[in-house]
Amino acid sequence: MNRLEDLYSAIAAAPQGPTTLAAFDLDGTLITGYTASAVYRDRLRRFDINVAELLRTTGAAIDTQFRGADVGRLMEIAVTGLAGRREDELREWSQRLFRQEIAAMIYPDVRRLLDAHRRAGHRIVMATSATTYQAQDVAYDLGIDEILCSRPEVVDGMLTGKLTGPALWGPEKAKAVREFAEQAGTPLSEAFAYSNGVEDVPMLDSVGRSVALNPDRKLAGIARTEGWLSVRLPKPERGATPVATARTGMALSALMATTALGATAGVLSGNRRTAANLVGTYGPDLALKICGVDVHITGEDNAWSARPAVFMFNHQSSLDMLLVGKVIQRDATGVAKKEASHDPRFAAVGMLLDVAYVDRTDSAQAREALKPAVDKLRGGTSIAIAPEGTRSPTPRLGRFKKGGFHLAMQAGVPIVPIVIHNAGDLMWRNSFVAHPGVVYVDVLEPISTDGWQVEDLDKHVAEVRDRFDDVLRAGPVKA
Repeated sequence: MNRLEDLYSAIAAAPQGPTTLAAFDLDGTLITGYTASAVYRDRLRRFDINVAELLRTTGAAIDTQFRGADVGRLMEIAVTGLAGRREDELREWSQRLFRQEIAAMIYPDVRRLLDAHRRAGHRIVMATSATTYQAQDVAYDLGIDEILCSRPEVVDGMLTGKLTGPALWGPEKAKAVREFAEQAGTPLSEAFAYSNGVEDVPMLDSVGRSVALNPDRKLAGIARTEGWLSVRLPKPERGATPVATARTGMALSALMATTALGATAGVLSGNRRTAANLVGTYGPDLALKICGVDVHITGEDNAWSARPAVFMFNHQSSLDMLLVGKVIQRDATGVAKKEASHDPRFAAVGMLLDVAYVDRTDSAQAREALKPAVDKLRGGTSIAIAPEGTRSPTPRLGRFKKGGFHLAMQAGVPIVPIVIHNAGDLMWRNSFVAHPGVVYVDVLEPISTDGWQVEDLDKHVAEVRDRFDDVLRAGPVKA
């Protein structure tokens, strides 16, 4: 088994530019597990599959898994079961399924691998037997613009229950990649192909740079015989192990104890800010240490060079609150969605810090809730806010909302971006459990809002978001 660094070296050594193709399988390669399994689990939960289809699917799956049958029969049954559905309905369904389940299956190192190809200027394509609706949201999230997949036939916006061509499985996938390469002018002799399964040997055998990525036992053996690169990526941490659960519970208890101590100090001193600063200085650091989360901060001086400020952070995990608290520490409060006021993990801290809670469904209420924040900024208290408004299912940035930018403009204070690289790898979006590991945080230089005008705000929002995106794509600074 090769190291991931060996693969990065091979990418760097390959010809630069778009004439080098990198073709990635989806199921088991870019994600751990299979999108088809997620689809069927969802349909079963919603009683959206009848007994006859379930029996046919089970029989075809057994033939594929144990008798080596082509996946075409399985695909035929799956697509037939979607006959009569509207395409727009399926697109909405696929987006929901991606957010709720499939996003959590993406290997974290896949993003860095794709970025290595992008830095080399290579042309990236996803080649999968999955349907459009299984593949499109993964491809979009990973920034893959071109997809070769099994495409259901659509007539007048409705699925007919047939495919437009053969399922892209085995030789058919290899054929699709070959035809794509011919049209794109990318010689297969220089191309990369990535897969985890033995069924993709025809595709891997057709290119000059074959990579068995997260290979099954049979493909790993073939890769050794053929001398192909073979790399296994660490799986995403999503489950709740007993140790991680216990440590998270202890961390929450420690945070609550620190909050109680701070509240007592506030009562005795008659100063709420003293209490909040006590919690902000010691609470996050203590909780992170108990969870086994080591935080590497780059640009920490930028958090102190221009205060008060509006601190903006990208938001993927509940762990972000502790990370931002560790960076800012004192003389700060935050803006959060109304639902967070009922979160037992942070409600007490939010009350002590006098966090402004906004109702995202009520624009008028949200604007009203932000008015006191301007006074806080003018009085010397910094504000922390997630411009995306809610946690994203993956590290890919969502759309930035303007509320935090208006705050900074009205108060005449700078914006300080806090870029959190991989908190979601240790604590998933909807998880209550944090896993041990290292999180990397970049605090960027303050951005002055002097001279900003409301009519130019869209441009400024885009510029700040681009700074976040550039730093996230570059990856964390590691000592």
